Amino acid sequence: MKLSIIIPVFNEKKTIKTIIKKVVAIKRIKKEIIIVDDYSTDGTREILKNIHYREVKKILLHNRNIGKGGAIKTARKYLDGDIVIIQDADLEYNPKDYHKLLRPFEKAQTQVVYGSRVLKKKRYKLGKGFWINFRVFANFALTEFSNFLNKQNLTDAHTCYKLFTVKLFKKIKLNENDFAFCPEITTKISNKGINIKEVPISYKGRNYSEGKKINILDAFRAVYVILKYKIRK
Repeated sequence: MKLSIIIPVFNEKKTIKTIIKKVVAIKRIKKEIIIVDDYSTDGTREILKNIHYREVKKILLHNRNIGKGGAIKTARKYLDGDIVIIQDADLEYNPKDYHKLLRPFEKAQTQVVYGSRVLKKKRYKLGKGFWINFRVFANFALTEFSNFLNKQNLTDAHTCYKLFTVKLFKKIKLNENDFAFCPEITTKISNKGINIKEVPISYKGRNYSEGKKINILDAFRAVYVILKYKIRK
């Protein structure tokens, strides 16, 4: 199988070179990397100009900030693999998990795999502080809400590591440009009656001082988007 890796980027100059190196370094996986810079203003673009790896198929530049979902939509038309994965440009998720995430696709009926930060764990550790604990609770609550409406049994609906067969991924019409990509596609997968396989992954969360971008407003957006696409089947 050939793995297409979409890396949406926005103001990640401290981590972008490292995450690309980590992805390239993964052995025994045929892969292509598509990077979409969502109008970074911190010097990320200048770093990307000097990225030269055989596996990096495209580096695409937005002329305005659109959002993570918008970056994913931009990359989608260039996919040439069998399986696609979303890889954030920070270092919260470890590409070393790719092998076990791909394993379920050895069964022909598997079309979607999510990497769960909480499966087989009591809770994932982000550190100390009110906002970190609030994010843990919010992720749990949003996952339960999503499960209830979508008739799913996920442990981590809002994980970054979402994998799809490229054939299926290209069939799903994506509308949302921001972090709402996650609840949108999870709901649309539910509407199609497709099972999502979960695989436990490692996770090292960062805080807002380290560049974390998702916030409480995105949680309200997630609720709205789940309802929106559940009603508009």
